[in-house]
Amino acid sequence: MTIKNKVVVITGASSGIGEASAKLLASSGAKVVLGARRAARLQTITDDIKRNGGQAIYRVTDVTHPNDLAALVDAAQQEFGGLDVIFNNAGIMPTSPISALKTDEWNEMVDINLKGVLNGVAAVMPTFTKQKSGQIITTSSVAGIKSFPGAGVYGATKFAVRNLMEVIRTESAQEGTNIRTATLYPAAINTELLSTISDQQALSGMQQLYSAVGITPDAIARVVAFAIDQPVEVNVNEFTIYPTKQA
Repeated sequence: MTIKNKVVVITGASSGIGEASAKLLASSGAKVVLGARRAARLQTITDDIKRNGGQAIYRVTDVTHPNDLAALVDAAQQEFGGLDVIFNNAGIMPTSPISALKTDEWNEMVDINLKGVLNGVAAVMPTFTKQKSGQIITTSSVAGIKSFPGAGVYGATKFAVRNLMEVIRTESAQEGTNIRTATLYPAAINTELLSTISDQQALSGMQQLYSAVGITPDAIARVVAFAIDQPVEVNVNEFTIYPTKQA
């Protein structure tokens, strides 16, 4: 497996898709570097990985702070001697109608869902460009390929991520830097995302949907592992993941 011994940085690693991916990749021999804002959760996950024979470290990381991402990447290189993959997974989903004018939430989504990804890209790009290899995996959403009422700003950030990742892939091919990309479009995955929704009507609708069809984050972790496990000459760059029951 090409996962073995790869150094993988993961943001949003304290729960959900990030946590599931870290544990699965570590069990396959990857050296994982976990970043998120909750130190206690990161410590618990790191200890669990090590108890099961895996290799992991963590750094408290706020993706809205470029210096935090730079420090996370530096920690990966200092501890494990290299860098192969970044999984830009941190995100929030406080959906609401545009007319509700929850502008503070709009700005927070832009800062985390879009600028946070850009900060991750900026942190790894010099290394990936110099070594002419690397992989950038990013969590978008089905709201990044379809337009949903109530998810206008959330979807806008996720559409932007979709464009960003495809441009990175194309530019890398043109520049000969061999940077692979993979963009994930998850649908109803049972994570902590719903806890960020303050609009009660939006929250109620999402809770009904997720309780009816939602699946576990392990489903996305397996896709992440699949993307990483491809040979370097193969770029599998887009994955839409629905629960089978979701219409």
